[in-house]
Amino acid sequence: MDVQMPTMNGYEATIAIRAFINEKAMTPIIAMTANVLKEEVDLCFQAGMNDFIGKPFDTMELLQKLIC
Repeated sequence: MDVQMPTMNGYEATIAIRAFINEKAMTPIIAMTANVLKEEVDLCFQAGMNDFIGKPFDTMELLQKLIC
């Protein structure tokens, strides 16, 4: 999930997904952003994201997160 999207940011999109009353609410969400400050990472988890990866990202790190 890109955190900085134009119409609905990644936090808002994640909160909306988590509000579903079906299996879609359990969709794994990994935040992707260049903002790697602790406060930004905390916001990702508070919104309901499962994990976080900073940009530019390491391909192997991303694959590891996708597999787990």
